Amino acid sequence: MKVLHFFKTYWPDSFGGVERTIHAIAQGTAAYGVETEVLSLSPAPDENTKRLDGHMARKARLDFELASTGFSREVFRKFGALARQADLVHYHFPWPVMDMVHFQSRHGKPAVVTYHSDIVKQRLILPFYRPLMMRFLGDVDAIVATSPNYLESSPVLRAFRAKSKVIPIGIDEGAYPSPGEADDNWCRSTVAEPFVLFVGVLRYYKGLDVLIQAASRARCKIVIAGAGPVERELRQQAETLGLDNVIFLGEVAEPRKMALLHNCRGLVFPSNQRSEAYGLSLVEAAMCGKPMISCEIGTGTSYVNKAGQTGLVVPPSDPALLAEAINRLIDQPTVAANWGRAARDRYVRLFTAERMGKSYAELYRQLEGRIH
Repeated sequence: MKVLHFFKTYWPDSFGGVERTIHAIAQGTAAYGVETEVLSLSPAPDENTKRLDGHMARKARLDFELASTGFSREVFRKFGALARQADLVHYHFPWPVMDMVHFQSRHGKPAVVTYHSDIVKQRLILPFYRPLMMRFLGDVDAIVATSPNYLESSPVLRAFRAKSKVIPIGIDEGAYPSPGEADDNWCRSTVAEPFVLFVGVLRYYKGLDVLIQAASRARCKIVIAGAGPVERELRQQAETLGLDNVIFLGEVAEPRKMALLHNCRGLVFPSNQRSEAYGLSLVEAAMCGKPMISCEIGTGTSYVNKAGQTGLVVPPSDPALLAEAINRLIDQPTVAANWGRAARDRYVRLFTAERMGKSYAELYRQLEGRIH
């Protein structure tokens, strides 16, 4: 069975959460006889069209970007040709250009949408896009939400409940490097005291300004691993507040990231807006058997991190309560260790790439042969 995935960005141009999910689905469904191709946009389509880990990453030329949306004239032709060769098309939402390409192609193949997030940041354009969006979601055969929490809380998904199902995003433990002795030594020399860890891209919705406010009351180091658009403002904030327990590491290589995850007391994930639909960093922490702190924003973060079972869930944008949660991890190591063990058990049960791949392969087979 041939499946064509379609999203605005993909490896090797970009390595975000959606791209990692597409890659994991491609790997996980291969065991069930699924042959994957991925079409995305690229400023250098010729050099970035290549075979990656057993599947083809194909590119159409990116013409320009507006409001986080990539546009391409070439993609209409390329998608049409690839969709004709595929048995099923797998879309990754949101990307308004995708909706237009879908209707223009009239490919007639079964179609699945993984609904990664509501449109949050570009709310001003939503009234203009909404008719096309609702028509597109109404036209596909199945919609996948990444958590039951998101399916319940998204007003858009509620309108399509009858054809929606939940498949949590899973990760493959085997794809992560084991930290070596040098990585552990680096970690211990960089952060000598007990610490909690944030790891991820530094974006506006991650709530890191709140974490920095909480740092003055936290009885440990707070390590921020990652780079991103708001990094400069965050460093300035920590400097202005005179904090000596906030450590910015910038981007770290994967073995060092794993060393940090293995050595931290827990992961703190203060995202405070619905743009954070799931939180792969939480799944990584669960995989490593670490307790977690996250915020209740009605999305998948509270599905991965079950309050009182795998860690603590606090109200968003509350520095005092966030600091209190951090101090509980530090002051109650036995409780924190129990949460970490429960997080690992939950990862094995729900969040492996193997489980996700099997679920998608079953959905593909159910839809195979449907004609529009």
